[in-house]
Amino acid sequence: MNATHPPPGDPDGHPVPDDHVVVLFGATGDLARRKLLPGLYRLARAGLMPRSYRIVGSAPAADALTDEEFRARAKEAVAAFGSEPPAGEHWQAFESTLTFGAADPDDPEPLIGAVRDAERAVGGSPRRLYHLAVPPQAFASVVEMLGRTGLAQGARVVVEKPFGTDLDSAKALDATVHAVFDEDRVFRIDHFLGKESVDNILALRFANGLFEPVWNRDHISHVEIDVPETLGIEGRAAFFEETGTFRDMIVTHLFQVLGIVAMEPPAALDAKSLRDEKAKVFQALRPVDPDLVVRGQYEGYRAEPGVDPHSDTETFVALRAEIDNWRWTGVPFYLRSGKRLAERRQVVTLHFTEPPLRMFPLAPGHRHAARGGRRGNTLVVDFDDPGWIAAGFLVKEPGPTMRLTDARMSFKYADSVQRRYGLEGYERLVHDAMLGDQSLFTRSDGIERLWEVAAPLLRAPRPVEPYAPGSWGPAAAGELLAPHHWFLPDERGSGSP
Repeated sequence: MNATHPPPGDPDGHPVPDDHVVVLFGATGDLARRKLLPGLYRLARAGLMPRSYRIVGSAPAADALTDEEFRARAKEAVAAFGSEPPAGEHWQAFESTLTFGAADPDDPEPLIGAVRDAERAVGGSPRRLYHLAVPPQAFASVVEMLGRTGLAQGARVVVEKPFGTDLDSAKALDATVHAVFDEDRVFRIDHFLGKESVDNILALRFANGLFEPVWNRDHISHVEIDVPETLGIEGRAAFFEETGTFRDMIVTHLFQVLGIVAMEPPAALDAKSLRDEKAKVFQALRPVDPDLVVRGQYEGYRAEPGVDPHSDTETFVALRAEIDNWRWTGVPFYLRSGKRLAERRQVVTLHFTEPPLRMFPLAPGHRHAARGGRRGNTLVVDFDDPGWIAAGFLVKEPGPTMRLTDARMSFKYADSVQRRYGLEGYERLVHDAMLGDQSLFTRSDGIERLWEVAAPLLRAPRPVEPYAPGSWGPAAAGELLAPHHWFLPDERGSGSP
């Protein structure tokens, strides 16, 4: 962001939320420290917070803080993880909005008092937004407490993933939430969907006549959604042993990106239209076939502190998904994600069908010669913000002979777009929640359908296959695509344009 910032209000026509009291449950936790407090400060610096607001941190009484302690903790969080230093009049103004109110299910009075005080400080009738940055097992008690005390009246609630661990638990969670909050006040947050680059998939496809006519089974042979990670479980053994990569990444994140890539053109870019079209994709998804899934576990995982020495939890998943509708029947979607892999990337690759090319000989040493001569055009969208888009195609190699070689045209957001108001996923989504815009949030019927799709694998998973840290996972993941090949790693090593 630039060194100068617009005043609070309406910067360059960007929407500004109504006056708010924002309550952060789990305010002493890691998510609040790394994402939420730095994100709220960045929104304030950009003039995208309400004209008048207060932020109330909350945690169980055993972790209670004074207002001054909460402000000191917020300053440390912004200094460590924020994009702007916590200094000067900007920080002083933001810091003055922070207060704290502890809450236990049987003793919510400190929180009730803190919310009432915050509302009086804001004045008028501010909206309330509750962000549940707490473990899933605490969702029910927090939601029930909000309903019992009347704090939920007219309020919105942001719910963190995971949204259940299977269909039954997802339905139970939805029933608990819906007993207090109507669906139009529930914001299930997936930070992948808040990325500028994911949103730009919609713009790339629907705003350009160059792409939409060929975005179908007649022109696309297969699609990859690939999110490898270099990190391990980072001390989260208790969470990861219960969850695994399939639940943590595929059901929660990559299926959502698939919905964006595969949806039909919505009637409008509003929440109902976008979520209706994603729901149609999810309804058309075939249930996952365990025979078309590769589960892997990096060598050394079972020696991680807190991990069962006989654990069969997967740290890697590659699978083939299929969509039974008119646009996509016969086009496989390959999804891959895992820990301790060779690179950290977030890439969607569309591989176009290959035209007859026998008249064109390959140049000596061309990479496809080692892959059985398979080649084709690609459209690659890197959605790891700021992201880039690249089109791969074949051109004539300079010289007297008609031989083909690879070429690429690329667009980098970092180089080409002024990003003054560019927001990270959490920042964008918290701002949308204050506006009441559910476009990029997941809906209960979509979540429950994805757990239906996942059910066959959850019932009968194949054993995990070991892979070396720093590799691209088990060899079987490459065989899953045969006769095709994963875009990553591509011929440039990093896959960047």
